[in-house]
Amino acid sequence: MDTAIGELQNVIQTCPIVDNHAHNLLLPKYLDRYDFAAITTEAQGAALKDTYTSLSHIRGANQLKELYALDEDADWNAILAKRASLIQEDAARLIRTCMEGTHTILMDDGLDSDTVHPYQDHDQFTVGKTRRIVRIEVEAQGIMKGLIANPERRFSTDSDGKDALWVEFARGFEQRIKDLIVDPEVAGFKSVVCYRTGLDVEPNHLSEAALATAVEDFHIYVDVASQGNYRIQHKGVNDFLVAGTLQLLSNHAKGTGKTKPLQFHTGLGDSDINLLRSNPAYLQPLIERYPHVPFVILHSSYPYTREAGYLATVFANAYLDVGEVFPMLNRDGQVSVLRHAIELTPWSKLLWSTDGHWFPETYWLANKQFREALEVVLTALVNYGDLSVAQATDAAKAIVYGNSNRLYDLGLPLDPMQQLPKKLLTEQEMYPAKTRGTVPIIKSSSPYNPAEIQDLQALEGSLDYIFVSWLDYTSTLRTRIFPFAAFLKLVSSGRRFTITTGAFGILQNDTPTPACNTTGTMYVEPDLSTRCLNNISSPSAATILAYWRDETGSPHPACPRGLCETLLSRLSTTHNISLAHGFEIEIVFMWRSQPPSASTPPSYNPLTTTSAWSTLRPSTQPIVLSLLDSINKALSSRGIHLQMLHAESSPGQFEFVLPPLPALSAITTLIHTRQIISSVADSHGLLSTLHPKPYPAAAGTASHIHASLNPSSSSSSSNPDLLTGVDSQTNKRFWVSGVLKHLRAISAFTLPISESYARVADDTWSGGRWIAWGTQNRETPLRRIAPSPMGDAERWEVRCVDGIENVYLGVAAVVAAGLLGLEGKEIGEGDEPRDCPFNPSKMTKAQFQEYNIKEPMPSNLEEALVSLEQDAELKALLGEDLSKNYVSIKQAEKEMLDGMGEEERRSWLIERY
Repeated sequence: MDTAIGELQNVIQTCPIVDNHAHNLLLPKYLDRYDFAAITTEAQGAALKDTYTSLSHIRGANQLKELYALDEDADWNAILAKRASLIQEDAARLIRTCMEGTHTILMDDGLDSDTVHPYQDHDQFTVGKTRRIVRIEVEAQGIMKGLIANPERRFSTDSDGKDALWVEFARGFEQRIKDLIVDPEVAGFKSVVCYRTGLDVEPNHLSEAALATAVEDFHIYVDVASQGNYRIQHKGVNDFLVAGTLQLLSNHAKGTGKTKPLQFHTGLGDSDINLLRSNPAYLQPLIERYPHVPFVILHSSYPYTREAGYLATVFANAYLDVGEVFPMLNRDGQVSVLRHAIELTPWSKLLWSTDGHWFPETYWLANKQFREALEVVLTALVNYGDLSVAQATDAAKAIVYGNSNRLYDLGLPLDPMQQLPKKLLTEQEMYPAKTRGTVPIIKSSSPYNPAEIQDLQALEGSLDYIFVSWLDYTSTLRTRIFPFAAFLKLVSSGRRFTITTGAFGILQNDTPTPACNTTGTMYVEPDLSTRCLNNISSPSAATILAYWRDETGSPHPACPRGLCETLLSRLSTTHNISLAHGFEIEIVFMWRSQPPSASTPPSYNPLTTTSAWSTLRPSTQPIVLSLLDSINKALSSRGIHLQMLHAESSPGQFEFVLPPLPALSAITTLIHTRQIISSVADSHGLLSTLHPKPYPAAAGTASHIHASLNPSSSSSSSNPDLLTGVDSQTNKRFWVSGVLKHLRAISAFTLPISESYARVADDTWSGGRWIAWGTQNRETPLRRIAPSPMGDAERWEVRCVDGIENVYLGVAAVVAAGLLGLEGKEIGEGDEPRDCPFNPSKMTKAQFQEYNIKEPMPSNLEEALVSLEQDAELKALLGEDLSKNYVSIKQAEKEMLDGMGEEERRSWLIERY
């Protein structure tokens, strides 16, 4: 028995590999583009810094010491140094070592195509010929780019023009897939719809409803692509591409008796993925509808391995790939995944892949760890008596080699263990000698997501500038402008840029305040996920919002965005709660009588003088609808879809309702929306303002926050249908025991100037003057909206909010107070305000006692700042220094504004906000 087990172990460790899914290696000049630490994790950017304490990284690092012949006590920097030395000495030898045992690679060459070797270059390191796996979304994007960027091709941007373009696009994609199906270099296809819009793909892509959705989404995609962004992430279009490819593959199978498989990314991926919609169970309707097409469910579908195994068991055309978890999981996790795969799934339906990419070591680690895990699983089954040695040997050969050889019709020898000829290398090597010695040792991780850098690279030639922006403590949007090439170089090299620490301590006109420290440096880190095209045609530009970091790359304690993110993360990790926000933006549109540089302040005349809530008078419809339509189209073309827009009470005032999104994404959307609205207004000869009280006798201008607490897995999605809410007791502790209790201090952030307190008054639907809450009560500063019969989750509205707050600080203060409510001692029923059904300004003293309403809201900014200074609990969460500096800046700002005349002050604020 021992001899037989030894023979099984030998087969597992030496059987040639058909790697059914991998990616290209990087070209020499791009070796430093990605952090080498990413080889054992899907974490990217800031999350990558913690990978060094993961079991997968530690195990991988220890095994790399074996590969590099290093001592056991070598640290990570020693590993990087030895790796750089090996590359300098003979990079091809390192690659050959890493690829040893690999017979054939099926290569998805749609990842980073501009920075990697062509797939054919990898032939010199394997026995068999490398074959292509074609990523269908990349092919479609190429077709769209060819149509849009063709100087000889002009199309109308109206609906008819977009319809005509759709026909060309669909026909071009169909012909391209047909050509690739018969291309002998192509072994199969792949879709990343999982990343783009999820695996819940509409199977019947030619139904009337599906086509209507596809065309509608294509119209939106045309607007985005016209700005140079060809990435397809519009559900109707993505579903059409996937189902259309399946139909063509199915047609080919019916005509010839065979076709090529379609691989699907499922499960394990980076933070760009929606984990809920990466569940392969969503594929079942597709698998059933296209029984002639082989479906390959990639990446072990981790953490949905069992769901994928079920599909591969009950459907003849479904196969499970058991890759990527090597080396992304620890040893026990890998063994568990294989056991979950084989517990139900026939081994004839299991395929192996490394998902090797960028660095040859990813291939080596994956193959090494997979062989180790497979040996553990199969030898245990033999020892249990569940398999004979012969059966286990057949299983090993099938999973490692035979199943992929058969499924992809590779025509390789049937017996993988037969004597294979040595592969002679060509003289050309993948790393020419002239590039040796130029590979740097990477000592720190890049904060940027490689996929987002790739998306940025795709815009080269279509964007002239990148605006990097951040909100300071006065809610002034500060901006640095980078020529596109310079910005791309900055982020591609993993760098940040510096500004003085004193930047957060200045007023709107750059006057220093006591909080301004001119000594020291902050590092500005653009968040590439926040990119949004500006509303200017020439020069073309996009805005990206940014964090402030310290010299180690950690969040700077003064950073509003970083503070907000930190508190939201604590809410999620400690309480499994995420916050979804939907903002109501109120804006007043005005005609300016003269330039603001004139010696006397201009007069500001409202766009309309007959405004009233939710009205639209025939006399003003042409000019109003022209403006609103321009705003809506500008926002829609940038992926910002308003839920509603309507007139408000003040002259020239309108409200724009944004959809609910995860809190930080909602803030990003809010900032971009305001900028776009301002730009559109300017193009119409108008000024837009967020001034809390631009016309003293009229209603004020607010920016109410609608928010809901949800299980973390729910509000990670931007789909409001997935916001399931939490229980009423949790809501009450967050909002009443927390937010309401600290509302006087919170007001220092949400009502940031003296004019804010002129807006908040009794009997004006502005939230009133008392610390109270009520269900559907608009005369309280905190309004509860009960769950609706239509299934909407409970949400709360914070009404004491102005548009000129620093929204990061305002939301951070709300979250901090909510955390105090959740984590503090539970308050008795009679000790906190009750659900108030009345207008507090009309209530009697007895009713105040009955509903436990004890405190008024601050009547002015000075009271609010004092409340903040006295709220030790809230300051502890926000940061003592940040709170102190904020108060200092606000006091200096008030002193400056108080020194102005009434009209000068009004004009000064209108022009800046």
